[in-house]
Amino acid sequence: MTTAPVLFLSDDRTVLGLDWPDGRRGRFHAAWLRDHGQDPATRDPRSGQKLLTATDIDPAIRIRTAVIADGRIDLAFDGGVSTWIDSAWLWEMAPDPLAEDVAPPSGRITWDAGLDAASVSAAYPTLREDPAALAGWLGWIDTLGFARLTDVPAKPGALFEVIALFGFVRETNYGRLFEVRSRVEAENLAYTRLGLDPHTDNPYRDPVPTLQILHCLENTATGGDSSVVDGFRAAEILKSEYPDHFDLLARYPVEFRYRGDGRTDLVAERPMLELAPGGGLQQVRINNRAFHALRSVPFDLVPGFYAAYRHLVEITRRPSVVVSFRLDAGDLFVVDNTRVLHGRTAFDAAGSRWLQGAYADIDGLRSTLRALRAPAAA
Repeated sequence: MTTAPVLFLSDDRTVLGLDWPDGRRGRFHAAWLRDHGQDPATRDPRSGQKLLTATDIDPAIRIRTAVIADGRIDLAFDGGVSTWIDSAWLWEMAPDPLAEDVAPPSGRITWDAGLDAASVSAAYPTLREDPAALAGWLGWIDTLGFARLTDVPAKPGALFEVIALFGFVRETNYGRLFEVRSRVEAENLAYTRLGLDPHTDNPYRDPVPTLQILHCLENTATGGDSSVVDGFRAAEILKSEYPDHFDLLARYPVEFRYRGDGRTDLVAERPMLELAPGGGLQQVRINNRAFHALRSVPFDLVPGFYAAYRHLVEITRRPSVVVSFRLDAGDLFVVDNTRVLHGRTAFDAAGSRWLQGAYADIDGLRSTLRALRAPAAA
């Protein structure tokens, strides 16, 4: 945000008000402003870590003056203490007046079948050589929760090289890397030729792996097309069509469980639609295969809960929200596993479909993305 806001103080000088031309309005208490100061005496310039503690702030602190200049707000408080805060950063901290309680986290963009999978695809060799191209690709994952990659070497373990561009592998009971190909006596239905409904992975973990990476090494089978669905968009549709269904799935947790390999027993009890403390949508967990038990819903509400559950699953199957594509050898895609569901159609036994998968953490991706964008921001 580059346009300067209009500043005003409350009558008792304990609150600073900021009104931006785009309609966003911020209200910040004096103690909050002091605590979030960005001057070198408040935050270490190198690490960005706070030097101030809560006991350093006068409980009766009041704002003496507030002046905006050169993209920052200079603040002076009674008692001779002063600091400054970047005005663009304060804009980000202010609530969005257009946001509703179902809104996804700030910066996330929901989508449906109108998203062209090719429009969020890049070539791996380009990302390795061009930091700007890498930042663009990571930006798609951050805002849309999904991106594709082509021209990745079709060799085992090549997805580790992709992950190294932005973060680190998160190892699970499936190992650092797992093979997605049909096998006899599979411990997970993903390792069969069956089709899979759109789902999020590992809902039985807390926290779940936040990124899933799938890399195609071979695909000569008929069928086996991949698909993705924006779970945030599905939740928005559910809320608009039947708010009570949204509320039921957000209020009551489901027990998700996995113990298929005989050595593991993972359990997490969380709502299918998880809300942040402020009320906005934070995460979806949708995985029928791992839905183990429903114990938290009052007896009289069980029929309504299942109606809501059916409604949500029906939405995720609608052609209007599903983006489908075929993976060929050397193709790879990444999903934000806290919001984007992935699935596939069934495939035959005549050909071979071999994918390798791994998990990573989105906080590492966002850290890399911010670092790549830092020179431009400066």
